[in-house]
Amino acid sequence: MIRKCCISSTYILTLVHFLLSFISFAQTDTSRVSFTFIGDVMGHDTQIRSAYQKQTNDFDYNSVFQYLKPQMSAADFTIANLEVTLGIKPYKGYPSFSSPAALASGLQNAGVDALVTANNHSCDRGKSGIITTLDILDNLEIQHTGTFRNSNEKEESPLLILEKDGIRVALLNYTYGTNGIPVPSPTIVNLIDKTKIEEDIIRAKKSYVDKIILFVHWGLEYQSNPSKEQQSLYQYCIEKGADIIIGSHPHVLQRIEKHDNRFVAYSLGNFVSNQRKRYTDGGTLLHFEIAKLGDKSWVENPNYQLTWVYTPNEKGRKEFYVLPASKYEQEYDFFVGMQDYEAMMLFLNDTRKLYDAQNINVPEKYYNSKTKAWEVRK
Repeated sequence: MIRKCCISSTYILTLVHFLLSFISFAQTDTSRVSFTFIGDVMGHDTQIRSAYQKQTNDFDYNSVFQYLKPQMSAADFTIANLEVTLGIKPYKGYPSFSSPAALASGLQNAGVDALVTANNHSCDRGKSGIITTLDILDNLEIQHTGTFRNSNEKEESPLLILEKDGIRVALLNYTYGTNGIPVPSPTIVNLIDKTKIEEDIIRAKKSYVDKIILFVHWGLEYQSNPSKEQQSLYQYCIEKGADIIIGSHPHVLQRIEKHDNRFVAYSLGNFVSNQRKRYTDGGTLLHFEIAKLGDKSWVENPNYQLTWVYTPNEKGRKEFYVLPASKYEQEYDFFVGMQDYEAMMLFLNDTRKLYDAQNINVPEKYYNSKTKAWEVRK
């Protein structure tokens, strides 16, 4: 009996030592999940005509994103603002947007994992527009949040949870309005309402998430500085428990700030559109990681990558290509004419001037032509 007891004690001690070693390893092993956020994906008439393929009588947007596919597909989760409805004919741009489903397919093929759908154009095609958009995204298995078919769907899935390697992130989406168009019953578009935002944040916390991200459609169009209302809402959301605020709607870039564990990008600008005026013809890919050790999580390695929409005339029609701008600023012979190159350089110079003056702890990721690699400016 004594011998058996000794063997049992030795086994127990060995097991305890193993468990303690495992726990110690787990506590020193930091998990990380990478994110890329993208600004406004629009669908003007010229974009729709450009995507039309006469030989197949269908649409194809894959070429639009081909130059940025490596950057868009690199993150664990890439999220964009879908500022159109999908699938409702006739396909049209401003002021009542509806694009072919192929737009969503093109984004997905380039690396987009999720789309937020609450913005001022959510109701452009009424109830059918909201529901058909969600049907298309579901059929493509693209995750989404911001609009819902009915209250039951909203109650069952009020937020989108993105999860990998033990890190759980809640994504919520709201818009300031829908251009005066009433939200058609029974569909739901998440509107900016402080009480409802607080309720959603509380629900997110009860879902045991590590970070809460709000993608908010807000601000004043074509203004490079965030409004007082944007800044006030950002402070409110942070106080209520949100960690990261991503902004869209102004169609121009606004500053990005990181303060310890608080993070805000007031506007990511236009990712793709036919807006060609100064400041509106480009945008930012925002990259960062969420790291976790034990029960603590934090944001690290934030940086931005500037993009520009190149629209050359090819074979009698206007084409659209979203470019990694810092790479092509060193390849002026890529462009059909110097006018296009100079327009891109104006966007780069304007943006760097704004960001250098106003960004806090968020540097640029640029292409180093000497090392042939993407590097973060120091």
